[in-house]
Amino acid sequence: MEEQYRQDPSSLVKVVLFGPESTGKTTLSEQLARYYSTLWVPEYARQYLQDKWNEERKTCEPQDLLPIAQGQIFLENKLSKKADRLLICDTDLLETKVYSEAYYLGYCDPILERNALLNTYDLYFLTNIDIPWEADDLRDKPLEREKMFAYFKDTLEKYQRPYVLLSGGKKERLAQAVLEIDRLLAQKK
Repeated sequence: MEEQYRQDPSSLVKVVLFGPESTGKTTLSEQLARYYSTLWVPEYARQYLQDKWNEERKTCEPQDLLPIAQGQIFLENKLSKKADRLLICDTDLLETKVYSEAYYLGYCDPILERNALLNTYDLYFLTNIDIPWEADDLRDKPLEREKMFAYFKDTLEKYQRPYVLLSGGKKERLAQAVLEIDRLLAQKK
């Protein structure tokens, strides 16, 4: 049953864009995929929740989290079979865990939590809140950016995940990320 939430084995370098809403994760994922001529895994929750909003005018509920986690890892596993050397992940199950706990009074489904902690990545890019917040149908915490950023950072540290803080504009973030990815790729040779 839980296999649907687990990563398939892979020799790829995998990096995750990780951080609060509206911090440039998708933009940077696309930039990095273009730069390295590789694939990037989009955030499954984005389309799932947008479809839900369009159909029902409802936001995320606790029962949505396992289908979101399953969809996210399915996309990652599918694209990891097609990528060469490097896979850019716009999010991961650990991010879904953070949102679950932040929105549902500390609650995280045990299946989601277990697999979020089992799945591994070479590096996390923690995206800073130093860029303007942009509204859309799903974003709802413009006044809690500092609190959410601290939650993301604390999670990476609590679970001892390797991470680099990305700050600045698009060019600065891209340059910082490229330096780190080049280092990882050189180590894998």
